[in-house]
Amino acid sequence: MPAPAASPSSAAPLPRTRVVVIGAGPAGLTVANILRAASVDCVVLEAQSREFIEQRPRAGFIEEWAVRALAARGLADRLLANAPTHTECEFRFEGERHRFPYAELSGRRHFVYPQPLLVTDLVAKYADEAAGDIRFGVRDVRLHHVDTEHPAVSYTDPATRERRRIECEVIAGCDGARGVTRACLPPERTTVARHDFGIGWLALLAEAPPSSDCVVFGIHPRGFAAHMARTPQVTRYYLECPPGDSPDNWPHDRVWSELRARLRVDGGQPLAEGRLIEKRVLDMHNHVVAPMAYGRLYLAGDAAHLAAPIAAKGMNLALHDALLLGDALVAYCGKGDGDGLSGYSEACLRRVWQYEEFSQWLSELLHGASSGDPFRAGTAGARLRRLLGSPAAASAFAEMYIGKDVDH
Repeated sequence: MPAPAASPSSAAPLPRTRVVVIGAGPAGLTVANILRAASVDCVVLEAQSREFIEQRPRAGFIEEWAVRALAARGLADRLLANAPTHTECEFRFEGERHRFPYAELSGRRHFVYPQPLLVTDLVAKYADEAAGDIRFGVRDVRLHHVDTEHPAVSYTDPATRERRRIECEVIAGCDGARGVTRACLPPERTTVARHDFGIGWLALLAEAPPSSDCVVFGIHPRGFAAHMARTPQVTRYYLECPPGDSPDNWPHDRVWSELRARLRVDGGQPLAEGRLIEKRVLDMHNHVVAPMAYGRLYLAGDAAHLAAPIAAKGMNLALHDALLLGDALVAYCGKGDGDGLSGYSEACLRRVWQYEEFSQWLSELLHGASSGDPFRAGTAGARLRRLLGSPAAASAFAEMYIGKDVDH
């Protein structure tokens, strides 16, 4: 349920703005930069510190369509200058490796650029270069009158502990799955579709150079494993584990023993091992909120939908939402054209459901062998053999794996 509104007398008013953006992740900062470039007044509110959001470990693969869209708006200079690209992935199973050249099939590639780097770039562009208004460390954010023409947002100032209130025209909710904005959608007008994969992933960051030049998917009866480069000195690994498992159950020696077993291939080089600087268990589930708008509130990114990291789609979906929302807000604030906002939710959800379906499909391929179900294991093996042996199946997979500029 929405948080109760603070009384007007308890919140000191601030100068009115056109748009309040709640959340300074990739979605919120992309929206804010698009608005700032178009001279649309906006304020960004973020619960964490700048240092925190610039260092928080998150996703690392950006699809080429998203990079090109950011570049067209002047938001990808450092990314294009520094990010390595991937053109292939590798499946490992039954002691063999199988390279999959998705760029050759699709004409597109992945950019390896961890989310903290993108967030750092977007904050610098908005706050430092464009002098945009962003307020870090805000507390107890509340939304008011979102179903009217005069919405507002109030919060507690971290320095003075005073309540502040910002009157606006539109609110962009980009504060993640646990943020306040999603809770403001009335349940009687909202559908939340959920899917639980019934598995967990132990997410690891290792101070170790990558052991492969591409993403590696290890399919093994003991459980799925993955290798993903982050920087020349840091590698992301995943290990399938029971949902709700504790990272304490995975000491250093057990982690590396399982990674070696699940990623082993005949004649392969040993994994480069190093200190584990992050260990956390992610329970694999997806959800989609529809519609992604209510009144003058528009959700973007994880506030509207969650995609488990199975297919590396979460940040790409957030950027897709933000690009559509930013452009729609510019049209509305600049020309009074509300078509983009009225069609925003439907346009976003087309891609959201495409990516959610692909995530579910890929999960069966990756986890069938370790499911303990001979039927699921058999169908997963058939799916993998078809992917690697059929040009038509390979092309369809490549298209979904790397994403497209236009949705189906």
